[in-house]
Amino acid sequence: MPRINAATVAEHRARQRRAVLDAARDLLAETGQAPSLADVGARAGLARSSVYEYARSRDDLLAAVVADVLPSWAQRIQDAMAQAPTPGARVWAYVEANVAFFAGDEQRVARALGSVVDPAVLSGPMQEFHAALQEPLRAALREHGEPEPDAVADVVDAMILSATKSARARQRPSDPAERTAILDPLRRLLGPYLGLARDRSGCSSPAAEGSTQ
Repeated sequence: MPRINAATVAEHRARQRRAVLDAARDLLAETGQAPSLADVGARAGLARSSVYEYARSRDDLLAAVVADVLPSWAQRIQDAMAQAPTPGARVWAYVEANVAFFAGDEQRVARALGSVVDPAVLSGPMQEFHAALQEPLRAALREHGEPEPDAVADVVDAMILSATKSARARQRPSDPAERTAILDPLRRLLGPYLGLARDRSGCSSPAAEGSTQ
């Protein structure tokens, strides 16, 4: 009888767990409701008994989704900031990445999680998510020369929330034109402060020429 390779088994389980989490996330985005384990199994192409290996109940499944998607979303925004060449460009990358979040499928998942997950389960991960985003934003503002990075970070977040209000209310992802309409006024307001280069239309572009501070 051939020996079972432990690494192969671990890789197989990791793929199945990923399939379960992705299926649950997709169903949350589509329905706005907590999916059943049977529905998740059907979407993932797994038997319900296989799903039970990774979640014993809907609450377990939702907690696993929260633990999976929040760090992933934070990492995506952090990665976008890390690729920007200057502090001002990093702040703008934060703005763009958050607009992409609020205008995309992720917002539907976040809205669904907020309505179906026990607040006690969601509270801790949400605080960690917020901290994971605020720390690099405030660091970029400090490097940009901002004397009050905490206050300005709050202003930037308030501007993003105001600009994405319509997008967050939609039951679908925003199309490219709608995203551009969100970003353009933010770019006009923040571009001069962040030292962003101007494109041919006169709007500040994401590529920064350097800090103005």
